[in-house]
Amino acid sequence: MTQPLASRIALVTGASRGIGYATARALARAGAHVIAVAKTQGGLEELDDAIRAEGGHAATLVPLDLTDFDAIGRLGASIHERHGKLDVLVGNAGIAGPSSPLGHIEMKSWTGVIGINLTANFQLIRCMEPLLRMSDAGRAVFLTSRAGGRAPAYRGPYAASKAALETLVQVWAKEVVNTTPIRINLFDPGPTRTKLRGTIMPGEDPETLPSPEQIAELLVPLCLPSWSETGKLFDAASRTLKDPSAD
Repeated sequence: MTQPLASRIALVTGASRGIGYATARALARAGAHVIAVAKTQGGLEELDDAIRAEGGHAATLVPLDLTDFDAIGRLGASIHERHGKLDVLVGNAGIAGPSSPLGHIEMKSWTGVIGINLTANFQLIRCMEPLLRMSDAGRAVFLTSRAGGRAPAYRGPYAASKAALETLVQVWAKEVVNTTPIRINLFDPGPTRTKLRGTIMPGEDPETLPSPEQIAELLVPLCLPSWSETGKLFDAASRTLKDPSAD
């Protein structure tokens, strides 16, 4: 089987379940050595077992709370020491946060959502860009949601975090496009059979939604050295590539 990511290093956040778990497995099947980041040690160990069962290299498991921003910096230093580069960064980790009117949301809930969905990704950009520059074809993909553009009522922290993330990623893509081979994009999975989706839409039948494995197969091409687009948004529901600033 062709492995387009053979000998490449891929970091995936939120890798212990859902889309992150499925993406880590898909990247490993494509030949990548996966650095899997998540809070849940047990989920990471299950991921490693699954990757090994499919014939992949043992993953590097990193139990880490992404709101420990200093730990993200230490992770970058560790990757540099061990691998000397990073080829793929998938910023998948995210939380739904409260479903409430803005005036009823506690500050702790607000900062929690912004910390995971936005600030952690900012720190990943800061700490991983030097490593991506050492790759001959660095690729970064950040998961977003149409909530960022639609601003749904009662989803304020989540929608705001995704809108800000989209702007942040577009800025980064424009900053490096002319001076590096790094290509940076957004990926909107749409409604997917995940725990996060179930939290937001508890009455929805999950069997009507695509599985994380189906979504991961659409995400992996954006991680390949052959992928040339940058600063774009891939909409999994319509399987189209868009200019996010045109919405």
